[in-house]
Amino acid sequence: MPGFWDDQERAKKVQRQLGALQDAIKSWEEAWEDAEENSLLLEMATEEKDSDMENEIASNLPAIEERLGMAELECMFSGEHDENNVMISIHAGAGGTEAQDWVGILLRMYLRWAESKGFKADILDILAGDEAGTKSVTIMIKGRYAYGYMRSELGIHRLVRISPFDASGRRHTSFASVMVMPELDDDINVEIEDKDLRIDTYRASGAGGQHVNKTDSAIRITHLPTGVVAQCQNERSQHRNKDTAMKMLAAQLYEKEKERQAAEAEGLSGDKKGISWGSQIRSYVLQPYRMIKDHRTEVEVGNVDAVLDGGLDSFIKAYLLWAK
Repeated sequence: MPGFWDDQERAKKVQRQLGALQDAIKSWEEAWEDAEENSLLLEMATEEKDSDMENEIASNLPAIEERLGMAELECMFSGEHDENNVMISIHAGAGGTEAQDWVGILLRMYLRWAESKGFKADILDILAGDEAGTKSVTIMIKGRYAYGYMRSELGIHRLVRISPFDASGRRHTSFASVMVMPELDDDINVEIEDKDLRIDTYRASGAGGQHVNKTDSAIRITHLPTGVVAQCQNERSQHRNKDTAMKMLAAQLYEKEKERQAAEAEGLSGDKKGISWGSQIRSYVLQPYRMIKDHRTEVEVGNVDAVLDGGLDSFIKAYLLWAK
């Protein structure tokens, strides 16, 4: 197309979109070819009454089904940043120690989900609970379409169970908020002036290992005009922690500006409701019955343990269809 390369920024964006579409098509074609090949082999095995081959083909089906399901999901990713890595922040809400334990459960769920997808996950910042659990935590998940998958998790998550911290064995309801932000591409510039920042250093805290050291290497950056705070203690290097915290801050400010623009476009500026307790997107009920329900899509799953162990795909797929 004449003049295509005149606008370098637009050309790069189109190239990325083209690459993503080509990858999605390739994934689908490869999975479909495997399915057709196994179908032909099954016909042959049936004709020859070869039970060993039938069993071998049957053992291949779950993996093929999963690949087709993944390829189908990838076809739904059309958002501007769906292909990007993702930062997830989880904060304890109402419920005290019970809510802080709930944050730890959600953290494990997302880490296990990332592991199941072959994605890399790092804890960027963590604040331990007073008695147990975690007050807040921020993680980075790196992988193709990580943000596209995880944007389904933005909102309030509600837990109902018999609290292990209640000697009377009473049922408790706890809340945690989940923020989901894409890691921004290098070509997206968010203006942040030095005079608008307050940078504090502090000693990393956590459960040990890489999250604790003996120097003030952890970084907290406050954007004074908006009050937005980003902090990182993952690395032992103060410089690296600052770089990561700045990325986190830029992502938060970018999302905040997108929300403001969307509100203005819809004529809702000033009346737009934020995430609040009572507007939960999903409920995880462990007592008196066991059920997880997404209140947006109405999807319900009875196998609670599988979901808390990272089995989120049914909710993610339903959300992507619902969002469209």
